[in-house]
Amino acid sequence: MSDRKLTFKEMCARFEVTPRTLRYYEYIELLRPEKDGRNRLYGPREIARMTLILRGRRFGFSLEGIRQWLEIYETRGTRPQLETWIEMADKQLVELTRQREELGMTIDDLRSLRDEARRLLAEDDTKD
Repeated sequence: MSDRKLTFKEMCARFEVTPRTLRYYEYIELLRPEKDGRNRLYGPREIARMTLILRGRRFGFSLEGIRQWLEIYETRGTRPQLETWIEMADKQLVELTRQREELGMTIDDLRSLRDEARRLLAEDDTKD
């Protein structure tokens, strides 16, 4: 990974996030950029953390859960962080599977109601 540092604007563009999102991630201490006067600079550590944050969000993890998980690396190292990741992933897989099943039932119900409405319209057309 390059040691080149990104500016605030470059960080937003690279990760396709709004300035508000990036400032919020800093506010809740997910990111800690270097400060050079009013400028913020994001080095390899912050770029890697941002990648992990966005991946975690995509998987449905809370920002607080992600923050705590990232903190494990800082305080206890890689192995405890990976062990925690496995636990988090297992729990999230159960939840996502439940949501997928629920979504499947919702789709089936909506399809059934739509088909019933079509049937009623077709019956009404034959009466005319």
